[in-house]
Amino acid sequence: MTRLRLIVTLLPAPSLAAMALGTLFFVASLTPSLVPRNSIVQALLSGASLAAGYAIGQVLATIWARMEFPILRAEWLRRVHLGVGAVCVLAIVATAWLASGWQNGLRELLDMPPVETGRPFTLLGGALGLFLVLFWLVQGTRLIIARLKGRLARLLPGPQALAVAIVLIAVLFWNIGNGVIVRGAFNAADATYAGLDAIFEERSPRPEGPLKTGGPQSLLDWEGLGRQGRLMISAGPDAAAIAAATNAPALEPLRVYVGLNSAPDPETRAALALAELRRIDAFSRSTLVIATPTGTGWVDTRGQQALEYLLGGDVATVSVQYSYVASWIALLTDPEYGVETARAVFAAVYDEWRSLPPDERPALYLSGLSLGALNSDLSYDVHQVVAEPFDGALWVGPPFNSPTWSQVTRTRNRGTPFWLPSYRDGSAVRFMNQTGLTSDIAAPWGRYRILFLQHASDAVTFFDPRAMWRRPAWMETPRGPDVSPQFRWLPVVTSLQLVVDIMTAVKPPRGFGHSYDFESYARAWAMLLDLPDWTDARIEALAARLRE
Repeated sequence: MTRLRLIVTLLPAPSLAAMALGTLFFVASLTPSLVPRNSIVQALLSGASLAAGYAIGQVLATIWARMEFPILRAEWLRRVHLGVGAVCVLAIVATAWLASGWQNGLRELLDMPPVETGRPFTLLGGALGLFLVLFWLVQGTRLIIARLKGRLARLLPGPQALAVAIVLIAVLFWNIGNGVIVRGAFNAADATYAGLDAIFEERSPRPEGPLKTGGPQSLLDWEGLGRQGRLMISAGPDAAAIAAATNAPALEPLRVYVGLNSAPDPETRAALALAELRRIDAFSRSTLVIATPTGTGWVDTRGQQALEYLLGGDVATVSVQYSYVASWIALLTDPEYGVETARAVFAAVYDEWRSLPPDERPALYLSGLSLGALNSDLSYDVHQVVAEPFDGALWVGPPFNSPTWSQVTRTRNRGTPFWLPSYRDGSAVRFMNQTGLTSDIAAPWGRYRILFLQHASDAVTFFDPRAMWRRPAWMETPRGPDVSPQFRWLPVVTSLQLVVDIMTAVKPPRGFGHSYDFESYARAWAMLLDLPDWTDARIEALAARLRE
């Protein structure tokens, strides 16, 4: 009898509502979202969705019973249970087979190969396994609450004992989850990425030129730059490559990178960056860019190279590392990770730039991709620059919580799409996608300008925490060219899909998702810097020449 009771406790006993909602959520989780999913990721998403639907259904069934609404007689209830259960099982199995076709439709849209064979079996097994684990965790929690309630019932009335037990367990689990699990995972990820950052790669040899950061005459050690810094400094092109590709004279591009290990704190690293800029005479170039890196310290060299080709090497770029952790981890756990460093770097460079005579200053721009765009946006305030504003910013794949992006998108011109809006007359803020398309522009650039480069399929930009209970604005018609028309909104499920999408946003090929290509960067820089000679045709020809 004890064994039978244990088996009943360990296996789900779903209500009609739990079966129906669990199946609905499972089926909905298989439909396309912004990023294609492999079988393992899909299994985890579907298992979590099944568990969420099951839990909501059980809660609704409990409320129905407690309110003493009418229910079916026992013999009819068993028959309905069996019938609904059979339909749910058939729906789950059938849609698991259809899921490959749905995912392949999205993969075709994003120029990705079709999914592997055997996907339905992996999907069903993994989803069921995760569902059972989550179910057992909830059952274990209920048993703990019941035990604690029994102890408290000696001191408090029954309802009060139950309420106190629930609160105590909730506080305990929250502190364990938030303080131990999340922080432990964050520290583990930081340690892992720190190990990767220490790797020396053959494609990043120490430079010998006097203008190179990390070289013999540099103020910074090559080892202290870290892997991402060494990649940025070593990346081409040099003056000869630019001249060959553009058929015009070129200067040697200047790049400064300060690694996390180069100095102990943000202020010292910012001071090192400024000293290195002075050493190589970076303020004599026509354009100076403060490129805020991503969470791992990575600066997308495609964006850096695009600008260097367009300006014939007459540009200096400075970047300072603030972290080792992947951007999506920081976005979901500590969104302001890196702000202190970004502000210190901006203040140091901006104050030096402002001290120069206006006719001797380079054009000063900010840039950043992903978390770098967010921290770049937060690196200054209006009062700091209102008297003498810098020239502008290119923010690529800006995260959904970027303050300027959020405010401008929310107050966009009426009738323009959320995924490619226009803002007022376009003289201060513009948006561009991978096709070079922008919304309506009625006026030329003003003194201060911001350009957002974004893909409609980029979950880092279009993740919406409120998708839990409402349809995101970017799902309205017309949709972006790289968003599947089969993407349907369903409360809770869409939110879970977007959480997975933001974690896998870099999986699509360049030109989709959170992966940006050379041509898009080049078009964006040409628009931001107002370089009419660099037409789309000329940029495409340059990109083709570089691919060869």
